[in-house]
Amino acid sequence: MTSTVTTRPLRLGTRPSPMAMEQTGRFAALFRDRHPDTPLDIVTITSEGDRHRGPLSQIGGKGAFTRSADARLLDGRIDAAIACAKDVPGPHDRAPGITVGAVLPREDGRDVLVLPAWHPPATLAGLPPGTRVGTSAPRRAALLRALHPELVPVPIRGNADSRLSRLDAGTLGVDVMIAVLAGLRRLGLADRASQILDPTQWLPASGAGIVAIEHRADDRDTGSLLAPLAHGPTRIVLGAERAALATLHGSCLTAASVHAIHDPVAESVTVHAVVLDPHGGTPIRTTTSGPTNQATRTGQRAGQQLLDAGAAALLGESS
Repeated sequence: MTSTVTTRPLRLGTRPSPMAMEQTGRFAALFRDRHPDTPLDIVTITSEGDRHRGPLSQIGGKGAFTRSADARLLDGRIDAAIACAKDVPGPHDRAPGITVGAVLPREDGRDVLVLPAWHPPATLAGLPPGTRVGTSAPRRAALLRALHPELVPVPIRGNADSRLSRLDAGTLGVDVMIAVLAGLRRLGLADRASQILDPTQWLPASGAGIVAIEHRADDRDTGSLLAPLAHGPTRIVLGAERAALATLHGSCLTAASVHAIHDPVAESVTVHAVVLDPHGGTPIRTTTSGPTNQATRTGQRAGQQLLDAGAAALLGESS
């Protein structure tokens, strides 16, 4: 296949955190291999979410991690932006005119328990009552209240590497914390996972383990450069997950998750979705499947099934 050639550099926006720079480096290697004649300029962008130390709800949720990049995309200061898909708001929750151009192959998006470096191995079920568990996600806090009501969820902020350092130093304000396995692996710290949480009970975050590269919807040149770099199976499951969340009008403040699985043999997609009670009550779950070429519709159907089962009341409590 021939490469799309342009002498104009592709300006790629990224957050400056170690994890963001690691995933940017992986994408850059793929891009330069595919388009050796197209210069790639990396533009670091410090987001509102990086600067703000308080709860994300005070500054509009996880859109705080993308608004600065969105503004630069829409006014032409950058051509594309790279981010963890779980941090990217749905189309119902952001400015129009931005689309996903490529995704990297999905990594392991399961949540894990992380202990201070000096702590002996343990599981969530084995932690003493009253243990303070750090997390910034309403989904995780609701899961803790439902599955381990003896433990205490505590909100924490900061990049993954700084959280780990503060956890080890005893300055994070918690005893243990929850992280994503893919993120630890990107930092070369997968050995810090004391327990991988069962995804059948502890559903991962929507978009977890997926790196997405976005561009302006009307920028066909950038779209042409990114399209060959899209990992097809990952794009299918991400489309299903985002469609379900869009149907729910979910955001990072929503105690909900959608996780899709692609079966290439059966040419099908199965969507597992849940809306959680933020107070720890009974969650509302659904599972639905459909053909690969209708992944988005399958995700929409999963979201509607949750709404039909009464999820709107729980969504209102967690917003």
